[in-house]
Amino acid sequence: MRGLLWLLMYAALFYLMMRYGCGAHMVHGGHDAHGQHGATEGLPSRDPVCGMEVGPTSGYALMHEGRAYRFCSRQCLDKFEADPASYAEKGA
Repeated sequence: MRGLLWLLMYAALFYLMMRYGCGAHMVHGGHDAHGQHGATEGLPSRDPVCGMEVGPTSGYALMHEGRAYRFCSRQCLDKFEADPASYAEKGA
């Protein structure tokens, strides 16, 4: 019983770290601008879904076919993931 309690505590800690700690940064494009390398590093990007300007350290990031896209909100990211072909052309 005691071993099961420790396992559950480690599982809860692992979940919290992946959800809110360093694991969350991997999903959102890395720590700060580390996930964006290239000529546009440090410059604001335009959200391909709504057209809003997104700073290099704000919002959400996603790599699609070798290109980094930045999104102002999770809703725009979800719309892009649902149909990337229609939005990828706008962001190019």
